[in-house]
Amino acid sequence: MGRLRRWLRPLAVSAVAGVLAWRVGPGAIAQAAQQVDPGSLGLAVAAAVAVAGVTTVCVAWRWVLVARGFGLSLALPHAVAASYRAQFLNVTLPAGVAGDVHRAVAHGRSAGDVARGAYAVVCERAIGQVVQIALAVAALTIVPSPLQWAAGPPWRGVGAWMFAGVGLVVIVGLGVRRRPGRREPPADPPPRDARSRLSPPVFSPRAWSAAVAMSVLAMSGHVGTFLLAVRAAGVTETPSHLVPLALLVLLAAAVPLNLGGWGPREGAAAWAFGATGLGTDHGLVVAALYGTLVTVASLPGAVVILYAATRRDRTLEPTSAGRTYA
Repeated sequence: MGRLRRWLRPLAVSAVAGVLAWRVGPGAIAQAAQQVDPGSLGLAVAAAVAVAGVTTVCVAWRWVLVARGFGLSLALPHAVAASYRAQFLNVTLPAGVAGDVHRAVAHGRSAGDVARGAYAVVCERAIGQVVQIALAVAALTIVPSPLQWAAGPPWRGVGAWMFAGVGLVVIVGLGVRRRPGRREPPADPPPRDARSRLSPPVFSPRAWSAAVAMSVLAMSGHVGTFLLAVRAAGVTETPSHLVPLALLVLLAAAVPLNLGGWGPREGAAAWAFGATGLGTDHGLVVAALYGTLVTVASLPGAVVILYAATRRDRTLEPTSAGRTYA
């Protein structure tokens, strides 16, 4: 069973790529790729690196807020470095989540509680996923776009209520308001025996709102990077029509059956672009360009890894209680 799971992901990605290549055809894909302007692509790469810097800070800040909710100390500069490294590992290693696992374990070790550190990363990622789903539902059902035909006019009101319901779950279900009179989490981690059992995170309303806001900003950056790929591919369409399409493709990229985002993302892009009359071949090219932009924008994570390896120190590891750990 373990061996089957190991091969299931690459087999699924290969199957998706094979079906897309067979249905679209290599000639159509090559013709669409010829419309990519090298000058526009260069500008898109530079802009994607800048946008990734902003989104990485937002994700790192969200991680800091969640970690503090679990009573763990985490400095923002260390969180940014670890987030860059996690992005690079996620897009280069097969699993697609190796970077998140690494930063969870590293921070957990620094706090002396690996389980709590891992739980904080899982919770932080869950907040981002819930916000992403809420934005995608809102865009696909409320914002006028060629994809609205899939939901139909009667579902537009339902989509608004779904968006409101998801937002309510984010605010009430996942957020834990601080009870009156409850003490602030200690600056120093409690003794190991006191941390043997996981307790629910404690978020203030302000910290919870900031975490959701950071998720919205981060997702906006990902959508912006997708729009850069669209422009580089020579596709001319209004942003209002492209934003719902981008959110749909990015939602598919989060499906676990992918290799660094590759696989379902290309399938969703081909379908969405074909459904909106932009061409399945252009959808594949845009998805490939987006993956390239994301990979290039994650290269600072490789610099973080090389710097830590050459220095042979622990200054780039997440810290807790004023100490650093490998």
